Amino acid sequence: MAHGYTYQSTLAQTEVMHWRVEDIIGGTKRLDFSKPFMPEALAQVQSLSFLDDDEKRLLNQIRGNTYLCIFGLVEEFILPFVLDQTRPQLHGDDYQVRALLQFASEEAKHSQRVKTFRAEFAKGFGAECPIIGPPEAIAEAILAHDPLGVAITTLHIEWMVQNHYLDSIKDDQDLDPQFKSLLKHHWIEEVQHAKLDTLMVESMAANRTEEEILKGVEEYLEIGGFIDGGLTQQVEFDMASLMDATGRYFDEAQKEEFRHVQRQANRWTYLGSGMTHPKVLETLESLSPKAKQRVAEVSIAFC
Repeated sequence: MAHGYTYQSTLAQTEVMHWRVEDIIGGTKRLDFSKPFMPEALAQVQSLSFLDDDEKRLLNQIRGNTYLCIFGLVEEFILPFVLDQTRPQLHGDDYQVRALLQFASEEAKHSQRVKTFRAEFAKGFGAECPIIGPPEAIAEAILAHDPLGVAITTLHIEWMVQNHYLDSIKDDQDLDPQFKSLLKHHWIEEVQHAKLDTLMVESMAANRTEEEILKGVEEYLEIGGFIDGGLTQQVEFDMASLMDATGRYFDEAQKEEFRHVQRQANRWTYLGSGMTHPKVLETLESLSPKAKQRVAEVSIAFC
């Protein structure tokens, strides 16, 4: 595959773009709860007919909290996975080892950023907003799959972040600048992570038969199904958080409208936007045209 990514060039870029958690959240860097956090393309709150403007803003902020916390969850499996891929290379290519260790370090930093954000959000929002978990159990369930399936899932997540930031977040001037800064700094490092994921997927698939590659793809889709189940539960959590924050109780028709709109919004945000990303599909096609076709067929349900 002629993408031109190398461990050496990717490492060089990560060293230039380094940032610290303390520089982007905490202290005087406060969230502005008078503004939305998420672009409408991802939050999908405006079509909910039974909410007024203030309630839609609150739901948007709940979705922003969920968005960052979901990344906190996935980092729980990405970090040990990357470390597992690094250990066998310790006596090999120095640039590869350093790039993968830097990748792992940045994922640990992203996890710290999420924890700091959650504390800031809880102080400013004023209501408890639960997130699916526990993180360790989710990580264990995902890491139990074929390593190629896990690697494709990681690739999906990294390119998904690119899609979200460039297509929906970067030019949205209505968002809280502080929350937008958190997403920008996440995006900056995930650009390089996506390249490293591409190299990892290609390396894992290099000595596999097509049948073995397609098995890995099926396990990637199984992981997607597992995540989809968690997102269904998260919709219930987000609805409960909104009722708590507004002091309202929604009737059954309102609850069903909420579930329908928000479940599809979550499915697109975390599944469809990654499964249809051109770079994900390019990598899958380089492994096997059947792999690309299989994922393209399944992705329709999440778009």
